Amino acid sequence: MPVSTALDALSLPPTRLVRSSWPWRSALYLAGGALPGVPAIVLLMRYGIEEPLPVLLAAVSTLVAGTIVFGRLERWRLRLVDNVPLPDAHRPLHRRGWRHTLRVRLYEQVTWREIGFTGISTAVLCWLDAVVLACMVGYPTAALLSPLHERDNRPLATLVSVGMGVGLLAAAPYVVTAWAGARAAMARALLGPRESDRLGEQLVEVTRSRARLVDAFEGERRRIERDLHDGAQQRLVALNVYLGLARLEVPAGSPAHDPLVKAHELARRALSELRELIRGVHPQVLTDRGLAAALQDLAGRSPVPVDVDVRLPGRLPASIEVTAYFVVGEALTNIARHSRASRAAVTAGLHGDRLILRISDDGVGGADQQAGTGLAGLADRVAAVGGTMSLFSPPGGPTLVQAEFPGWCDEG
Repeated sequence: MPVSTALDALSLPPTRLVRSSWPWRSALYLAGGALPGVPAIVLLMRYGIEEPLPVLLAAVSTLVAGTIVFGRLERWRLRLVDNVPLPDAHRPLHRRGWRHTLRVRLYEQVTWREIGFTGISTAVLCWLDAVVLACMVGYPTAALLSPLHERDNRPLATLVSVGMGVGLLAAAPYVVTAWAGARAAMARALLGPRESDRLGEQLVEVTRSRARLVDAFEGERRRIERDLHDGAQQRLVALNVYLGLARLEVPAGSPAHDPLVKAHELARRALSELRELIRGVHPQVLTDRGLAAALQDLAGRSPVPVDVDVRLPGRLPASIEVTAYFVVGEALTNIARHSRASRAAVTAGLHGDRLILRISDDGVGGADQQAGTGLAGLADRVAAVGGTMSLFSPPGGPTLVQAEFPGWCDEG
C-alpha cells in the first residue's frame, strides 16, 4: 500500500515507521509551524502577562504580515508530510498593479480562508506545535542527557528521568507523525481549492467570454454598417440622382413619364429605408460624436416630445455606448406605440464609476418586461455588458426604465 501522507504512515508497522523518514519530516513540519509563535513566546517570557500590549502587537503584526505569504508558505511546507501537491486556489491575475491584485484577492473565498488559517495558526496551532515538540523531543532528549551533567548523587531520580525519556522517545514517532498529519489535513481542507472556487473561476471566465462575444458582435455590426453605407447606399444615391435627371429629360405627357416618376419615388423610399436600417445596425453619429449627440438624435426623431439631459465628461467604452443607445431607442419606440404619453424624458450621467440611464414618460403605465415589448431582450443585452436594468410602471403611470452600466469614463 503506497504511503503518501503522514496519516497514511501511521498504518505502517512500528519498526518500519521508526526507520522511515516520516517522523523526521513531521518534526521539521511542526518546527516550521511553531516559528510564527516565536516572537510572541519571546515577548511573553520577557514581559510576562503583566504587560500584554507588546505580546498583542506581536500577534497582530504576525497575522497581518503572515497572511500575505503564509498561504504560499504553508502549501510549500505541506510537501514534508503530504506527497500530493496542494494546488493554489487563487485565480491567475490578468493585470498588474497592487490595486487590481487587492480587488481580485479580496473577492476570493480562499483569501479569507487563508486569513482565518493564519489567525488560527498564530493564536493556537503554533503553540501546540511547540508543546508537542517540547514534550516528545525536547524533554526526552534532556532527560537522556541528564546523567552527563548531574552533580548530586541521586541515582533513583536519574533512573526515573532516563526511563521517562526513553518512553517518550519511543512514543515520539507516533505522536509527532499523528499531530503533523492532522495539522496538514486541516491546512489542506482550508487552503485547498473547493467546488465553489472552481465555480467562481468558471463564472469569471464566462463573463469574460461574454464580453468578448459582445465586442466581436459589435465589431461585426460596424463592418455591416460600413459595407451598407459605402456600398449599397452609395449606389442607391447614384440611382436616385440618375432617375431624377431622367425625370427632367422626359416630357410630362410622355408614356415613360409616369413609370419614371414611380421608379424615382421607389428609389427615394428605398434609400430612406436603407438609411434607417443602417442607423439601426450601428448609428454613425454615435461613433463620430458620442452618446450625448446620439441620444439627442434619437429624441429628435421621436414622435413624442423628449427632454434630454445627458452629462458625460468624456467617451465611454463602445459596447456601453451602443447598448445605452439601443436601450433608449427601444424605450422611446415603446413609449410612442403603447404609452399614450404626451412627453418623455431621457437622463444619463456618471455616478461614481457607473453610468446611470433613465427613460421616463407620463403615459398610462402598466408596462410588463415579460409581455413581449422588447424590454426582456434589452435586459439581457444590458446584462451582457455587466449592467442591470429595472422597470417601474404601475397602472396609471408614470413609467421609468433605469439601466446601470459600468462607466470607466475616458477623458481622452
